[in-house]
Amino acid sequence: MNADLLAGFLSGAALIMAIGAQNSFVLREGIRREHVLPIVLVCAGADALLIAAGVAGLGALIQSMPVVLDVARYGGAAFLLAYGMAAALRVFQPHELTLDSSVGTTLGAAMATCLAFTFLNPHVYLDTVILLGSLASQRGAHGRWVFAGGAATASFAWFFGLGYGARLLGPLFARPMAWRVLDALIALTMWGLGISLLVG
Repeated sequence: MNADLLAGFLSGAALIMAIGAQNSFVLREGIRREHVLPIVLVCAGADALLIAAGVAGLGALIQSMPVVLDVARYGGAAFLLAYGMAAALRVFQPHELTLDSSVGTTLGAAMATCLAFTFLNPHVYLDTVILLGSLASQRGAHGRWVFAGGAATASFAWFFGLGYGARLLGPLFARPMAWRVLDALIALTMWGLGISLLVG
């Protein structure tokens, strides 16, 4: 395998696989089997777009305009805290896994939530645009795009694996208590991330 491609894949995987708001959302929707394909395509496609933007030089522009990150920081914190509250409220409203497509969130609502998790999170700009862009820039005119391709491939592999692999947990989440535990963990994750954005 090409060294630049492998380096990009491993770097992208290391950043994308961390447990966070976006991954928690994809996991929850994957378990419910709701809108999995459009969700994973949006997540991975957004990563690929941001990685390409970073390689093309957007990272340097963002670093020169910190107000962009400030807007994402406070907007993202508000969104994460609100979503965490919604997850916390679900802890007290136990439910079972349902595969009825007429029950649950609409495609529009799922896409809006997915886009918010993606673009209102300043860490996504730091990781994909600035960090991966900086790493790629060290690999020459051709190598940086091969590196970017490897990082984007890691994103697609991760989100498709997470979204479609989550259904293997279906039997466990047929029990209301499992949903309570998952939603409690999601709430704590969202609150932790939201608070870290405010105090960081």
